Amino acid sequence: MALKWPAKSSMDAAGLVCIPGSKGLLSGPDQAMEIAKETGFPVIVKADAGGGGRGMRKVDRPEDLAAAFAAASAESQAAFGNGALYLERYLTGGRHIEFQLITDRFGNGVHLFERDCSVQRNHQKLIEESPSPAIDEETRMRIGAQVAEAALSIGYTGAGTIEFLRRPDTGELCFMEMNTRLQVEHCVSEMVTGVDIVAEQIKVAANEPLSVRQEDLKLEGHAIEVRINAEDPSANFQPTPGELTRFSIPTDKGPGTIRIDTHLSEGDEISPYYDSLIGKIIAHAPTRAGAIETLIRTLEATHIEGVKTTVPLHLAVLQSPEFQSGDYDTSCIPGWPA
Repeated sequence: MALKWPAKSSMDAAGLVCIPGSKGLLSGPDQAMEIAKETGFPVIVKADAGGGGRGMRKVDRPEDLAAAFAAASAESQAAFGNGALYLERYLTGGRHIEFQLITDRFGNGVHLFERDCSVQRNHQKLIEESPSPAIDEETRMRIGAQVAEAALSIGYTGAGTIEFLRRPDTGELCFMEMNTRLQVEHCVSEMVTGVDIVAEQIKVAANEPLSVRQEDLKLEGHAIEVRINAEDPSANFQPTPGELTRFSIPTDKGPGTIRIDTHLSEGDEISPYYDSLIGKIIAHAPTRAGAIETLIRTLEATHIEGVKTTVPLHLAVLQSPEFQSGDYDTSCIPGWPA
């Protein structure tokens, strides 16, 4: 399941709807062109071994496909040691919806509802929330049950995430990929369910059964996470390594509660050799509006100095009418500032 195309094939066999595209890995740009003409442009070529937005290229015109294929394959080979690609129809205006699941070796599997990860830049997530304002309760429970059953049907054990793109025309959730690991944004699922996903994963690894049952799981309130990266949004998100001369994030700005996940403190050095993520701020409140308000207050009172960060971008997004209404999609940040 860690490879994208085998995962897509497995989930198709398990009954999940998949995004239209190639039925296997591409032999080259000529085959990619044949399939693209069938699905229609725009399309996206994606790395079979990809992750973090690497090895992906959106293609709007036929004349750009060969170059995009070469660039995506080279980037994938450099990043993952695997240059294989597949192709999908690019769903403009889609929502990135993913379901957290965890299964054990005793045939037990649960889903911890969904996260909405549609605020992205270059296919990299910036803000995540749970539950999604884009789907209803019937869809939530139906797809969640399908996700848990699909994972069990292939013998998967441990924590994982099955990711979908919600079609803007029909509202249908189409399978994209599975992340066979704990994800950065698992925190929001923990906040709305009260389940310690890390503890459950350790139990599964120790050959113990899950301690939670699906009927016991309920959504409690709303949680939103922002990823604080050492990047300068006003300079095309250029990385900003350096020393943290000040690093202060308050936890008392209410009306909701704040969780901070970070390995850093004042005086630490941000290295240029690793991912630019320096921390996560997660707000939880009884309502979505309360979570947004708590997160805005917290970010306004946050002081990180010595490096530029994505805090100004997060404030702009959280204060925007589009985000506050819940009416946004994966194309909402083509460039910043606008």
